[in-house]
Parts: sequence; C-alpha cells; structure tokens
Amino acid sequence: MAILLLAEQREVQPSWRDYVALCKLRVIAVMLLTLVVGFCLASSRAPDLLLLLLTSLGVGLAAASAAAINHVLDFNIDCRMARTVRRPLPQGRISPRNALLFAMLLGVAGIGLLAITVNSLTAWLTLASLIGYAVVYTAVLKRATPQNIVIGGVAGAAPPLLGWTAVTGNIDAQGLLLMLIIFAWTPPHFWALCIARREDYARAGVPMLPNTHGVPYTRIQILLYTLLTLVATLLPFVIGMSGWPYLFGVIVINARLLYWAVKLNDSRAVAVPMKMFRYSIVYIMWLFAILLIDHYWSLFM
Repeated sequence: MAILLLAEQREVQPSWRDYVALCKLRVIAVMLLTLVVGFCLASSRAPDLLLLLLTSLGVGLAAASAAAINHVLDFNIDCRMARTVRRPLPQGRISPRNALLFAMLLGVAGIGLLAITVNSLTAWLTLASLIGYAVVYTAVLKRATPQNIVIGGVAGAAPPLLGWTAVTGNIDAQGLLLMLIIFAWTPPHFWALCIARREDYARAGVPMLPNTHGVPYTRIQILLYTLLTLVATLLPFVIGMSGWPYLFGVIVINARLLYWAVKLNDSRAVAVPMKMFRYSIVYIMWLFAILLIDHYWSLFM
C-alpha cells in the first residue's frame, strides 16, 4: 500500500504513449494474428471483413485491458526487475488508480462491443480470458507456483478460438485444436525467457521454474513441451483440417524450433535462451500464417 501511495505522489503528467505502453501492443498483435487465422479457418467462404474488424477490435480492447491490469497488479514486481522498471507505473508517469480506470474503460468497451456486434459466446469467452490472465494468472498463479505459465496459459491460448466462435457461434474440436497448439507452445516460449532473466525474477521473488527447480530441469521441460508442440501442430493435417502445403511448411519451422530446444538443452551459452525465445515468437506467427495460406490454397486451387 505504501508503494502505491508513493506512486500516486510522484506521478507526473502522462503522455498518450504511456497509456499505449500499458496495452502491450506487440503481444496483442501476435494474439490478433492467431485470432484472424481462427476466424478465417472457421468459414469456407471469404471472411466477413466487418465482422472480422469488430471481433478484432473487441478482443484487442479486452486484451489491452488485461495488460493494463497486469501492470497494476505487477507494480511491486516491475519495480524490482531491470526488464520492467522503465514501465509507466514504476516510473511514476501513471498512477495505479488511473491505470486501473483505463483498464476498466477498455474492458467494458471491448466486451460490450463483442456482445452487441458479434455474439454472446465470444463475449463471455473473452471476459473469461481477461479474468484468467489479469486475475487468476497475474494475481494468484504467478506468485504461487512455478507452473504458473502452464496453468495460466489457457487464457493466453484463447484468441484463435475466439476468432472461431465469432464465425460459428459455437465451440468445436477444430477451434479447440488451434487453442491447444498455443497452449503447448507457451511454456517453452516463456521458460526460455525465464532462463535468460532468472536473476530478475529471483530479485522480484517470483517463483519461476529456473529459480525453483534449476536451469537444467527447465531446459528438459522446454525440450519436452517443444516435442508436445510438434505433435500438436501435426494434428491439423492428421484430422484433415489442413492439407499438404501446411504439412510441408510446419515440418520446416518445427525442425528449427526443435533445433533451438535441443541446443538450449545442450549448450551453456548465455545467448541461447534469448535466441530460443525470439525464434519462438517468429515460429508461432509463421505457423498461423501457414495455416491461413493452406486454408485458402485448398479453397481456390
């Protein structure tokens, strides 16, 4: 409480860039890419561009709301970590109160837009994802267990399913499969970053896997979850959801992901964890791009 009051006292006049920084736009951009692919894969016709725009805007606003709440709840942690100390709240450019009001405005606007213009299922699932990330993961799991990213990964994996339900109005196996792929990919993606920034997390008192179970154990877990990711990404071809173009493309990017997971397990080079982390971002973007290319290839060729 004392830290929050201090932040209130030393707040300076914020700029619009400070509020934009609360939204974590780079993360949202990747999320919306997966949402767009889920949206397009749910239909055998050309996408309804207006519905796609409204869905993307609604989910994007809700995701920005969750990110802003994350800034508020992680204020004490961010103040202790070199990676996050320059954020608007630790620097006193925005008060926790104003950040929370901003988050509430975004959340209400996003969920309301989805409920009015898309469908109630997508609105409810988006609200559940917002609560799952902002409250269940950030406020509880992140501080309670080194498996925080695994359990909390369900919320982060929702965007392609939200795109799917925006079109179909229901949940089915193919939409859930897209969600499963991101769920399996999240632990190796995030744990690679945790290895690179383990001193930061230790200083902040966050029980991330490299600090609670050691780096060698975390490397093995990254390799195992990478193998699980490879299996999950083959399932769209196995069930007939995608065709040969997808299979060829995913084999190529999977080989590179496996290369980095094996190298991370074998190498002690300081730079390898961040290289694995950065490639994992490129990987998930390419994966969903290949899914989209394959979908329209099968429709029009």
